[in-house]
Formats: sequence, structure tokens, C-alpha cells
Amino acid sequence: MNCLHKILIVLPLTAAAFSAAADGSVPADSVTLPGVVLAEVAVTTIKGGNNANADESATYIGRKAVEQLSIVNLKQAAALAPNFHIPAYGSRMTSSIYVRGLGARIDQPAVGLNIDNIPIINKDNFDFDISDIDRVELLRGPQNILYGRNTMGGLINIYTLSPLTYQGVRARLTFGAYDTYSAAVSVYHKFNQRLGMSIGGETSGTDGYFRNAYNNSRTGKERLSNLRWKTAFRPSPKVIVENSMMLTYARQYGYPYRSVSSDQVAYNDTCHYSRFSFIDGLTVKHSFRGITFSSIITAQYLSDDMVLDQDFTPEPYFTLQQKRKEWTFTGDFVARGPQTGKYSWLTGLFGFFRRSRMQAPVNFYATGIQKLIVDHRNEANPHYPIAWDSDNFTLGSTFIMPSGGISVYHESNLALGDFTITGGLRFDWERTDLDYHSFCNTAYTTYDDFTGRPDGTPMPVYSHSSIVLDERGSLQRDYTQLLPKLSVSYRLPSELGNVYVSATKGYKSGGYNTQMFSDFLQQRLMKEMGMSQQYDVAQTVVYRPETDWNFEVGAHLSMLDRRLSADLSLFWIEVDNQQVTMFPEGSITGRIMANAGRSRSRGVEASVVWQAPQGWYVRGSYGLTDARFIDFNNGRADYSDKRVPYAPANSLFLGAGFSRRLRGFIDGIEAEINTTGTGDIVWNEANTVRQPFYMLLNASAKLRHRHVSLELWARNITATQYATFYFVSIGNAFLQKGNPFTAGATLRFEMDL
Repeated sequence: MNCLHKILIVLPLTAAAFSAAADGSVPADSVTLPGVVLAEVAVTTIKGGNNANADESATYIGRKAVEQLSIVNLKQAAALAPNFHIPAYGSRMTSSIYVRGLGARIDQPAVGLNIDNIPIINKDNFDFDISDIDRVELLRGPQNILYGRNTMGGLINIYTLSPLTYQGVRARLTFGAYDTYSAAVSVYHKFNQRLGMSIGGETSGTDGYFRNAYNNSRTGKERLSNLRWKTAFRPSPKVIVENSMMLTYARQYGYPYRSVSSDQVAYNDTCHYSRFSFIDGLTVKHSFRGITFSSIITAQYLSDDMVLDQDFTPEPYFTLQQKRKEWTFTGDFVARGPQTGKYSWLTGLFGFFRRSRMQAPVNFYATGIQKLIVDHRNEANPHYPIAWDSDNFTLGSTFIMPSGGISVYHESNLALGDFTITGGLRFDWERTDLDYHSFCNTAYTTYDDFTGRPDGTPMPVYSHSSIVLDERGSLQRDYTQLLPKLSVSYRLPSELGNVYVSATKGYKSGGYNTQMFSDFLQQRLMKEMGMSQQYDVAQTVVYRPETDWNFEVGAHLSMLDRRLSADLSLFWIEVDNQQVTMFPEGSITGRIMANAGRSRSRGVEASVVWQAPQGWYVRGSYGLTDARFIDFNNGRADYSDKRVPYAPANSLFLGAGFSRRLRGFIDGIEAEINTTGTGDIVWNEANTVRQPFYMLLNASAKLRHRHVSLELWARNITATQYATFYFVSIGNAFLQKGNPFTAGATLRFEMDL
């Protein structure tokens, strides 16, 4: 089916929905106005409130908009926010988030994630689907003052429905192209005015959009499931207790990494990723004499296993495994003063402890041994060539990584007429350790070919050599940071909104390049064969924290009786020691996080929502980012003035739709058509490879009858070709293409109790 046929099928459906009933009105919560400073809408909101986000850029997605756009994960929510980019590639462990030119492919995130106040510490656990979202907040700019480590680019807050504010049964069933499906059901019940409880579950899957030409199997196949249990208890008007628990499971098979030279996905070894996680958070909020005391205690468990055909070719080179078990505990204790009067304040104490145990073996096979080790050795000493005694061996590594930290923070707000001055300060201390054990046991034979030999005569054996490597050691690092913030906002007359200016320091933790240990072992192995050793563990494995100063001026505007809302912000960010993922020279199995000297990001963001008469609405956002290295020389090349890789220069969202109530068998009708634009994106530090700007067209139409609704949807209607990721492995370039045209239907059931 060509692109024109797809458009002709989908657009008449949307147009018919747009031209339906003449009367109706949009529900009040159908679009959340981006420029309106929201009041405290959730009983367990701890750090938000009446003045929250008045001095920073933020995008709010309310419950109705969540349902209109079928948002169930971070990637879908991020599409609405300017300069927010979450690419879909690789496994669900990747979870790369880029905001205003800041981001990370591996290790520490630049953007934090909270779900019902629970901070998800490890970004490898960010990517999962979750139903019954009440609202989403996407905050841009450093959030470290209140939310701590690894929020220097921004923060995502997700709040799910509370059984104290909603009671009923909800169910959803979706079927789509490429054997895509999802099913979810949840029940919310309030036993009395004090106690409510909800339980829900979801399962979903797809057979993938592309095929592996090596064996004609589907790549990108996945199966997901989760179970959620939430309890809300209000023993008195001044005390609120809420506990949220979530179990998730994910299993993925293969990744559609396509060779640039052959334009095919073709690799021989197995690729898969599996994850089980447990997250539980207890929030207690108590008001006493005008002061609110809150605590958030969480426990998190992550067990995952990734296996990669690291060369992604049909030849047997090598595979990489990363198997991990991790426990994390956090505690956040907050005291907040009265929200009335000229002065308000908030202060808190935060601590965390995390312990991770990871096994990361690299398995070499025949082609990899020959081309990556033996050939190099024989080129260096051709008169005494070697041959490996087996067609496979393992470079093994085991890591135990405990870390912990404690923080003290404070923020004050002083209202002076129409001006509000906000000052904040946070002190962070963090300790991170690494205990490693790397090992290898293999052998090779050396032959004597120094004097030459007649054709066909076997080379005489010169020697047999065993290589037994056993490397053990420990590394420790302590980091401290003092993070200030200062902002001034001015309330415009006639409730038009406010303008603000702010300066905030952000911080992202340092860490260890565990993926480089297979290369350390490989170089030790080469040294055993008489070749030089290249890497020093203590110098190469550690990367330093990243810090930035975010300077911003902006406005939140609300006009036409709150039907028109707009946000505008200009930002300038100075970054020190930006963490950049690189493939170092000579590396064949690992990648490292390196620190660039200095970089700079500047740009503009705009968002608008218009709730027109008769149920129509228009929403849009645009972000422009110019992120460049100011001082970055890795010893082989100078990348100064080059753009920072992976962060798009432009992000765009435009959508229009309506919601009407009808009389008759059909209670209501909704429809939306939107487009997202991304790019261009440079894929390497030299800026020699890039993805041009591209746009995706999506549409949906929904019919409602009492408790049931049927939605027909289509994504990437024009079948736009684009890439979501690019990388190089052992000299070969690969990319992952974005998802093609897809369409499907979603059946929903909802009944209030």
C-alpha cells in the first residue's frame, strides 16, 4: 500500500469526525493550559503548589489530553514538550532523554523521573508502559535544588489516579498492525471516606516492524506486563498516607540495527533483553500548625539481562552480556511553611543507598578471534605466527557497585507586591565504589615460520602458551556539590500571567566505565603475546560529574478568559565536563563516557493551547536548540564549535481536534490530527553524519456510547523514512530506522462506581 492510499484511507475518517455534530462543547479538562500555574491538585503532591513552576519552563498534560493522545509512556508524553526528545531505539534499557542539548546514552541520566512521588534512580528502568495516568509534568531546566542528582536537564513527574478521588472500573483493548496488542484493566474502590484502594494490570506486545535477513526472524519483538496496587488513607483531615507499588516485566527479542553499507538487518547471534522490577513508595503528609511535614520512603529492585550480537554482522565475531541485580532505597523528608502571606519556604533532607551486582562477559568466536586478535598479532610478528587453540573464549567481568549519598536543601519565596523572589540552595554529598574482578583463561599455539618452508609443509610448533588473567581491584570516589538558584518573577496585570528570569546550577553524577573492562582484558591479553598495553584502569574507567548553569527568561500567559494560553522561554546554558559517550581508538568491544571540557547550549521554546468555541482546540509547541562544544579535544581531534551529538536542533508539535457531546445512541465524538517534527540530529562528534529534519503525521477518531468508546488511529501516515539511532562497531556503520506506517483500533470501557 503506497503513501497516497494510506492518506486517502485515514484522512476521510478524520474529516468525517471533524464535520460531525454542530453543537457541543469541550470538556473542561480536555486540554491542560501550559501557561497556567496550577494549584495543588493531587493530595500527595509534596513539592508542587500554588507557586510551582512560575519561574521555569514546564509542560502539563492533563488527564483528558492523556486519553486523547493515548499516552502510556515517556516517549509519547515528550512529543508535546518543546526541546524534549526521547528517541525509540535499541532495548528498553536504553532510555535516552535529551533536553536543551543535554542528555546521556548510557549511565547517569540528565533528566529525572518521579512516579507518584517515587524517584526512579536508575534510568535503565525508565522505559515501561503505565495506564491510568492522571497528569504528566515535563519540567525543563535544572531541578536539582528540590529533586537532587541527575535532574540537571529537567524532570518528568507522572501522577496516577487516586482511589480517593476516582472510583470505578477501567479497561482497554488495542489491536494494531504488525501483531501489536495491549490489554489493561483496573478497579478503583473507596471503602469509606478515609480509605481507598486500586489494583490494575496491563499486558502488551508486538512482533516487531523489521526482519533479520540472516534467518528471516522478526526484530523488535517484545512482551510487556505490569501490576499496580495503590492505597490511599486519610485517617484525619490533616494526615494523608499513600502507598504505590508496581511490578513490571519486559522481554525483547532482537534489535533492528541496519548496516549502512548493505541496507539490511543481518546478524547471526542472539539478541535479547529481559527485565523484572519492583518499585514501592510510601508517602506520608501531615499538617501541623500551618507547617506541612512529608516523607517519601521507597524501595526499588531491578533485575535485568541483556545479550547483544555486538558486531551486528552475519559473521561470528563476539557477543556482550550484561546481567544485573540492584537494590535501591531512598528517603526524602520535607517541611513546608504556610502558602499564605508574603513569605513561604520549603526545606528537606534526602538520602539514598544503591547496591548493584553486574556480570558482563564478552564472548569471542572464530571470526572475532582471527580478525581482531590473531591477525593483528601475526602482522606484528609474521615469522612466528600464532593460532588459537579453540574457536571461542570469554573475557569475564564481575562488578559490585555500592553507592550512596545525602543532601540538604532549602527554597524560599518572598512576595514583594507583584514581584516574587525565589532563592534556593542544595548541598549534595555522594560516595560511589567499584569492586571489580576481570578474568580470562585461554590458550594459543606459536609456530616457527622464520626460515620459510616448502609449499604444503606444515609449520613446526614453536610453543604452546596459556593465558590466565585475573584482575581484581577497588575504586572509590567522593563528590560534593553546592547548588544555588535565584529567580525573580513579575505578575502581569489583569491575570495575564507572569514573566520571570532565573539562574540555576545543575549537576549530574560521575561514575565508572564498566563496559571498558573487556578492552582492558583484551589489551592485557595482547601484552601477554608481546604487544603493548594501552589502557590504565584507574585513569580510563572514571568519568567526572557534569555541571551546568542555566540562565533563562520567560513568560507564562493566559488570555481570552483562559481559553488561550502560551509559554515562551529563552535559555543559555554553560556546561562544564559534559559527559559524552564515545568509542575510543582501538576499542572493539566497549564504549566509554568521556568528559568534554566545556560546551554551550542556547535556544528558544514556545507552547500554545487555544480552546476555541464549540469544542475545537489547537495546541502546539516548538523548540530550537543550538548545543555546541566550546572546548573538547580528545587527543586525536579538536571538536570545538561542533554540535553536541544526538540532541535535535528542532522539535515541533502541532495538533488540532475537537470533542463534542451528542444526543442519541452516540454520546460523543472526538478527533485529533497532529504532526511531530524532529531534527536535524548529528550522530558523531565530528558532525559528519546526520539525520535531516523529518515530520510524522498522526490521526485518531473516537466514538463514545455510555461506558464504551471505540478509537481508530493511525501513526506515521505518510510512511516517512527516518533514523532514530546511528553507531559504528568494528569499523562498520549501523542505524535503526523509525517505525513505519501503523494503524489500529482501541476499545475502552469505563464505569464510575
